[in-house]
Amino acid sequence: MKFINISQFGGPEVLVQQETETPKAAAGEVLIEVHAAGINRPDVFQRQGTYPPPPGASVIPGLEVAGVVVSCGEGVQRWKKGDQVCALVSGGGYAEYVNVPEGQCLPIPHGFDFIHAAALPETFFTVWTNLFEDGRLIANETALIHGGAGGIGTTAIQMAKALGAKVLTTAGKKESVAILQELGADRVILYKEEDFVKVAKEFTHDKGVNVILDMVGGDYFVRNLDALAYQGRLVQIASLHGAKVELDISKMMMKRLMITGSTLRPRNVTEKSRIARALEEKIWPLLNQGKMKPHIFKVLPLEQASEGHRLMEESQHTGKIILKVK
Repeated sequence: MKFINISQFGGPEVLVQQETETPKAAAGEVLIEVHAAGINRPDVFQRQGTYPPPPGASVIPGLEVAGVVVSCGEGVQRWKKGDQVCALVSGGGYAEYVNVPEGQCLPIPHGFDFIHAAALPETFFTVWTNLFEDGRLIANETALIHGGAGGIGTTAIQMAKALGAKVLTTAGKKESVAILQELGADRVILYKEEDFVKVAKEFTHDKGVNVILDMVGGDYFVRNLDALAYQGRLVQIASLHGAKVELDISKMMMKRLMITGSTLRPRNVTEKSRIARALEEKIWPLLNQGKMKPHIFKVLPLEQASEGHRLMEESQHTGKIILKVK
């Protein structure tokens, strides 16, 4: 099979297409013929050498795929050869075939092609577990989603709005505003021109927002605490501006704030399978009804994975960047 290898740590140019033996499905796994794979920020970090795959995971980059089941390992019960699925993987997505634990697979929603289905797993798993399980966002609350133009952001906006929340989001370029509003954002904050804390306070009549989903960290941390309402929740999923911050404990105590965060990739199969079933129960009906759909920015052939990484690093995209594998 063809796959994308990280020849050495470095820039996008270190991604090269090579060939290797096609894997075989182990017990409890299905082998998927990959038709499309999503590009995500952790792939960039892995290529740069700062985010190694967890023990036992494939060193091939790629955390989400969509395709067709071509074989099933011993003990697989739900899926059969020929089923069309999308799946969260711990690595190996940038390839023509990948093994996946059966519990991490989900049916492709009605009306979705492989391109749009491949844009679902990584962001939907991340947003569900962080914004709704850990962040406990509920209908009629207000969420602030940082990085609204990215894959996580566009997913979080749609999911929060579909489940009845009010949504603020930050974005860097004016070209994203109309798209993010169409996806459900009640207010798009152009962070280069506006103070998101001030806007959040104005929007909520000085109460503050209930939940913040943040992948920036660094200088955003203190400002996030200022923007939160009484008993607000800050959920940290990355730290693009730095992981070390100063915490004013008294502010946290006085406002009774909850600060939490998580990573998805290192979680075990049992936990990822549980999240998949929660998504299938709570979110997949909305996808089947056409109430949500990933916004696709660019589709590239597998051999142009380096171009996809370049686009992501430039942060000029709105939505998902997808590799077309077959």
